[in-house]
Parts: sequence; C-alpha cells; structure tokens
Amino acid sequence: MKAIIEGGKVPQGTINVSGAKNSATRLLAAACVSDGEVILQNFPTQLVDAKHKIRFLQNIGADIEVDDENETLRIRSGDITSTELDLYDYPIRTTYLLAASQIKRSGSAKIPYPGGCKIGSRGYDLHIMVWEALGCKVTEKPDFILIEGDSFLGGQIKFPISTVGGTENALICASIAQGRTEIINAYITPEVEDLIDFLRRMGSNIEVNGSSNIVVEGVSHLKGTIKSVMYDRIEALTWLVYGVLAKGTLLINNVPFDSMEVPLLHLKKMGIDFLSNSNSIYFSPDCLKNGQVESFELACGAHPGIISDMQSFYTLLGIIAQGDSRIFDYRYPKRIAYADELQKLIDVPVVETEEGKITTRGPGAFIPGEVTSTDLRGSMALVMAALCAPGESIVNDVEMALRGYNNLEGKLAQLGINIEIQE
Repeated sequence: MKAIIEGGKVPQGTINVSGAKNSATRLLAAACVSDGEVILQNFPTQLVDAKHKIRFLQNIGADIEVDDENETLRIRSGDITSTELDLYDYPIRTTYLLAASQIKRSGSAKIPYPGGCKIGSRGYDLHIMVWEALGCKVTEKPDFILIEGDSFLGGQIKFPISTVGGTENALICASIAQGRTEIINAYITPEVEDLIDFLRRMGSNIEVNGSSNIVVEGVSHLKGTIKSVMYDRIEALTWLVYGVLAKGTLLINNVPFDSMEVPLLHLKKMGIDFLSNSNSIYFSPDCLKNGQVESFELACGAHPGIISDMQSFYTLLGIIAQGDSRIFDYRYPKRIAYADELQKLIDVPVVETEEGKITTRGPGAFIPGEVTSTDLRGSMALVMAALCAPGESIVNDVEMALRGYNNLEGKLAQLGINIEIQE
C-alpha cells in the first residue's frame, strides 16, 4: 500500500483527536474477559490494528458490532473458544493480550506470534513469563503460541525491566486469576491507567501502590460496562507538529493535556508559543516567537517524559530548526531507520544517525521524493514531510501509518489536504 502525495499545501481548519490507539486496542482485548456486554465509545474503528484484532476475535467466536459513524464497539464474548484457525497472519504487536479471554472460556489459548514494527529487540519472553507465573504451560508452535491452564492462578510477577505490554497483559490475566497477584516494576502510563479504570468498572479489584507496584485480587465474574477510550496524546502531538512544519493554522480539539505536559513544555522551549484552553490547542505561524524553531536537545524515555513513539516528530522539528539538535533514545536505539528515509525528502544533508542518537543540522527544506516506511510513527513522519514538500511524493508501505491514525485521509481532507492511498 502506498500514498501518493501532492505536497506544499498549507493546512487550515479544525481537527478532532481520536481515541488513543495504544488504549483502544488494549481495552478491546480486556473487554473479552467480561461476562456481560461491553460498549466502547470514542473507539478509533478505522485503525488497521483495531480491524485486525476485531477480525481475530470474531474468528474465535466473539460477537462484535462495529459502528463507524458513532465510533463505537459493542462486544459480547461469551462464545469465545480456543479454536485452531487456518491462518495466523495478523500483523499486530499486541496479540499476547488475546490469550486471557481464551483461557477463561476454554482453558487454553492459541494466539498469533506478535507482529508490528521492527524497531529493535521487542521479544515476547516477558509475556511467557507472565503466563508461567500465573500457572500456565506455554508451548511455541510453528504457527501460534499455545498457552494451557484450566485457569490463571495468582502469583508474583516481577519484571526485570519496565514494560507497558507486559504490565497490560499481567493486569488482564490477573483480573481473572484465582487469588492474589502482585505485579512488581509495573510501567503505569496514561494508557495503562485507562485499562485499570476499565477493569475496575467491570469489577476487578486493583490496588496501585506508588508508581510501579500493582496488587490484583482476581474475581470469577466481571460485569458488562460502558467505557469511553481516552484521547490520543501521540496524535495530538502529531497535528501540532504538522501545523508548525507546514505553517498552517489549526485548531486541535480533544487534547489530553494531563498526559502531555513534558512533551508540550519542550515545544515551548523551542519557541513554539501555541495557544491552549482546557482541551484544545490553536496554532498559527504567528505562534513562532522568532519566526523559526530553535535548536534543542532531548532524550526519549518513560512517561511523563517524551516517549519513544514521539521521537520522529521531534526529529522533524530538528530538521527545520536553526542549528544542531540531538535526540537520544536508548530504550529503542535501533529506532533510526525512518530517519535515513527522511533524509531523502530534504534538500541538503541534515540528518545523521547512530544507534540511540539522531542529530539534525538544520535548517533543511523538504523536497518531493519516494520513500519507504519502516515503522508506524516513522511512517507518519514521512507522510508529514511529503505533505510539506512542493511536488509529488510517494510513501510506500503507508499502511504502517494507518495502523495508528484513525481516518487519516478524512482528517487531512478537513484541513484542505488530499492524499491518495493505493492498495
């Protein structure tokens, strides 16, 4: 799949941030351990990742009604079974979250191997550790991972490193386990907090102690509930950075400020003096204090700082900034391939990469060209650069960006920007 982009147009208008991809797909998996009907509102129904997960759950017996117009899912999961499918080709990372509902209904689970972005080592060993710590046997089959256990049994899960996915998996499994589970070195992000809120609404007993310890008392019955997905902090940042790059005038609604304090503070330090109220951001070219982005240095890390998923957007800002900027990312040091592709859309050599570090020697200007996506957020960075380049560009494998941005074509059209996506 590729995007053909006629760039150089200035975006104008209002854009509404959707429900967070990194919360919605987790809530969908958690909804399937409920014994009642679950309604998820503000759900980004057009995300590629969401569609793959819905397809898998429907194939193993879940009854899921998708309402694109109202961005709502209605989920009934009582008939889920651990059926062996003919095909396990599901290009999503969080397949491990699909195990809990099968264990609850069938005493075994068969899940696809995790797919997703190739940004370095992102093994699934920690998820195997979760299942084994809760009393299950795990076997790696040629086409799927087999998890066996009559039910989960409470235990202690001590992560050697902080892990969002591992914490989410542990929470969902522990909620239906027999007895008490302690999760040590948990990674509690805003999206994990959204998951905890959801599980509590269904009847889970979850106690959070400090910033990294969680105790869960498993329950045998989880009721149905209604939950609205939190807004996407990464998408909100994406549109603000696009406004800066393209010198547009944007009103961005549904901005989750509580989870974006540090990332937005860094933009202020770069001279991007946007206007904000309780849930919206307004940006116009007049918001640049000196008419330009100032150079900067930052390190990606854990929330509440700048997370790795935001890295590529600061790289874009470094390209147009005056002077040298440096972006460090030691959590995912190999997350640099997109930056080498990005250089193909810049008029002069600006981007330098090494593992764990990207240096930009700006300012550079965007030019049209043909590039290939390497990961989700990097793909969106390539799309944004192409949108700013006067002339026609091609972004190959653009489905990676569509994994994280709900109704991307429609939202750009609202800003007067048209892109053509071809299969």
